[in-house]
Amino acid sequence: MSRIVVAGAGPVGLTAALALARQGVAVTVLEAGDELAAESRASTFHPPTLEMLAELGVVDALLARGLIAPTFAYRDRAGHVATLDLSVLAQDTPYPYRVQCEQSKLTPILRAEVEAAGGVIRFGWPVAGVDQVADGVVVRAADGRTERGGWLIAADGAHSAVRRSLGVAFAGITYPERFLVASTDEDLPGLLDHLAEVNYVFDPVDWSVLLRTPDHWRVLLPTPDGTPDRDELDRLDGRLRQVADPGRPWQVAHASIYRVHQRVAERFQVGRVLLAGDAAHVNNPLGGLGMNSGIHDAMAYTRALVTGDGAVRLATTQRRRIALEYVQTVSHQNYQRLTATDPVARAAYLDEIRAIAADPVRARAHLLRACMIASLRPVPA
Repeated sequence: MSRIVVAGAGPVGLTAALALARQGVAVTVLEAGDELAAESRASTFHPPTLEMLAELGVVDALLARGLIAPTFAYRDRAGHVATLDLSVLAQDTPYPYRVQCEQSKLTPILRAEVEAAGGVIRFGWPVAGVDQVADGVVVRAADGRTERGGWLIAADGAHSAVRRSLGVAFAGITYPERFLVASTDEDLPGLLDHLAEVNYVFDPVDWSVLLRTPDHWRVLLPTPDGTPDRDELDRLDGRLRQVADPGRPWQVAHASIYRVHQRVAERFQVGRVLLAGDAAHVNNPLGGLGMNSGIHDAMAYTRALVTGDGAVRLATTQRRRIALEYVQTVSHQNYQRLTATDPVARAAYLDEIRAIAADPVRARAHLLRACMIASLRPVPA
């Protein structure tokens, strides 16, 4: 097989590159930045993603840098509601837990393995577009540089230059509020009881997510549209004290505000170009589905590429269906439940969660979906 080009050296692009290199395929990665991105961004790895990283020989290195999260919890403003234990998935996966680890800790592992396997990574190479030719693709940079390959896997993010150059529509919605993420050095388990590594806090006005990473606790809060970022950051401490009050200002290491979208590309394949990860689909971060589904794209594509054109068409069709029917649906349901304003509906859902947590059979069925296993393969009852 001729060389395959990958646009983007994030976790999705580097996973694709390593999977190809492991199969003996020549691969070149083109990355716009001068180095790997250092931002925390995604931080949850689900069981099937861990299985894929094990297949590539890098899961042990990730586990050494991350935190194993055997449970996650639901809360409301009154306190703990229920905890779900992923050990009920022991019959379904060798990794019956989540791993909490910033993606910026995975990408150096992948980079080293790609280069050790003979893959080429070119930094400072911002992809501007792609042309389809008889024997593959010609990838273009804005300064006139080009790179030829038999295929292009575009993992160049939500603002994908490749997707735009192909004229592929990216339909969907933008949420009315912005999301604010604060990284803190506070000892949250000392302030809140029954805290798991990942916690979803239900509230119709000020819902939140509290999750732990190796370096920090991160707090996700909704932020109104139309207000200056500076004003929102100035009132952050007051909002955090409503989550838990240490009796002094919170120790905040970093905070950022961003908009959140639910969008899916109208096609994941255009000729010999395959869209993957955020270039193909974006969703809210509730449930940690975005990076994981992008890694699943990468693995599906690379398996198909060494099989044949028909397998590639099938893989891109299946991955788009999963993005629409599973990733978009589950992530939006998570948002709707966290933000529900009807007190009766909210109470009913919390009662249901308590019942699920108390019943191992129902908990397993719920977690097979929440942890993405059901999106990839049939599971026995």
